[in-house]
Amino acid sequence: MIRKSVQHKWSVLSYILLSLIGGGWVGVFSSCDNYLDELPDNRSELTSEDKVQKLLTSCYLTNDPLLVAEVMSDNVDSYGDNNPNTSRFMDQLYHWKDITETNNESPEMLWEDCYERIASANLALQAIDELGGATTTALQQAKGEALVCRAYLHFVLVNIFGHAYNSQTSEQDLGVVYLSHTVEKLDANPPRNSVAEVYRLIDRDLQEGLPLVGSDYSVPKYHFNQKAAYAFAARFYLYYEQWQKAIDYATRCLGSAPQAMLRDWAYVATMTQTSDAITQHYIDASLNCNLLLCTGYSAMGLIFGPYRYMSKYSHGKYLATHEDGEAANIWGTATPYQGMHTYSASNLDKTIYWKLPYLFEYTDAVAGIGYYHTVYPAFTCDEALLNRAEAYVLTEQYDKAAQDLTIWMQNYVSTSQVLTPAVIQSFYNGIDYAYGDAKGIASTIKKHLNPKFDIGAEGDMKEAMLQCVLGLRRMETLQTGLRWYDVKRYGIEIVRRTIDADGNPDQLIDVLKVDDPRRAVQIPMRARESGVQANPR
Repeated sequence: MIRKSVQHKWSVLSYILLSLIGGGWVGVFSSCDNYLDELPDNRSELTSEDKVQKLLTSCYLTNDPLLVAEVMSDNVDSYGDNNPNTSRFMDQLYHWKDITETNNESPEMLWEDCYERIASANLALQAIDELGGATTTALQQAKGEALVCRAYLHFVLVNIFGHAYNSQTSEQDLGVVYLSHTVEKLDANPPRNSVAEVYRLIDRDLQEGLPLVGSDYSVPKYHFNQKAAYAFAARFYLYYEQWQKAIDYATRCLGSAPQAMLRDWAYVATMTQTSDAITQHYIDASLNCNLLLCTGYSAMGLIFGPYRYMSKYSHGKYLATHEDGEAANIWGTATPYQGMHTYSASNLDKTIYWKLPYLFEYTDAVAGIGYYHTVYPAFTCDEALLNRAEAYVLTEQYDKAAQDLTIWMQNYVSTSQVLTPAVIQSFYNGIDYAYGDAKGIASTIKKHLNPKFDIGAEGDMKEAMLQCVLGLRRMETLQTGLRWYDVKRYGIEIVRRTIDADGNPDQLIDVLKVDDPRRAVQIPMRARESGVQANPR
């Protein structure tokens, strides 16, 4: 048994940055303040290339958005009030409520951690300038990494705490505060940049940083190496509605032989079939498919693993057989190389993939306390391929999209079937949309899409092919949080429902409508109390 008295990760800089972004008058680098003098990465120490490069290791998240995004998506159902395996935090997430709880996976800790890492990136960039600029290969690479990290951290923030980017409303939609340089003082009540402004600034940082990023690291898969940076750019420009740029960067990431860059599911099927073996292989840094690996203070491997912990909200058998991994799909009777795994008992209904490992770091082995951990691939070639397929659809290059979808399918499923635009349209037009029953809770693999950009009428080629892309990406990214961003980008209405004792939908609890303000997670309470404008409710 593992004790649940898990410690929270806090740091001096975390408190400082929360106050700073909350609008306090904080002298971040003031040498006359004993409290701030405790900072371990004071810029006065950044006097060499080596020290700048070491600082860059603190530019990567350890409080990640995985759990928040996964539980807020349609990848979980409620198993009712008779299931005690929950917490107030999980209840609030599932019901899209404003979060009042604080733990290592809460929005408050994500907010805090992002701005802490942004501060590190800004420190590194300032130190490079003070060393005379990026005049050496090492400093050029360091500058590129810092810029891409800063862009990614703001990308995480704006996609959690803001609405999805769109060309119609994003100039007015509230984003987050974009910090482009080190700050000694910040006026009270700092204005939030709009979503569009944040995206423009991310674009600026990416365009400056991408040409400088290299791959000369002792552990390249734990840094924004070149391929990982291209994969991020592909995802960013897809969300930014710049489809051709998404195609270009995904192609740079994948190269001329994308099949060789994907996860080898056929090999996984030959491995020892235990969750430990498969999850450790899933995060193997030597795999071509894994581009950037991150470590997180996260219980994802426990909550979405073969355990009862927090199982009131689970991806259960009904979801699997009606919406994703075990549902009838375009490949017919062919079999995925790596199937889902079902765990059922009293108050337990999980049908899951073995993906993220459950790790535990003891800080006191005798007392049995410490931190939940996991390692996760923030970017993979498999996702990059599907991002390119989506961009091909949106630019009406349907044959190229079908080729990418075929590559993904033949890698995931034991089949030689070839997908064509006509085959895809025929298949998806033969499927009913989800929630069309009297109660509005029954599932299929197809949901109404309501993006701000044009995708044609329901049943048109473009809409049908997007259904395919979104369905395959849902399986590819299940249990990693990315489905939530597709729900937001495509205005997909999703429900909250209870599953009965027989494993079927029973009662409608709530519906997340197309323009529901709850799609933007509320700004953390401490930041709001310090002056940051709240999201509308």
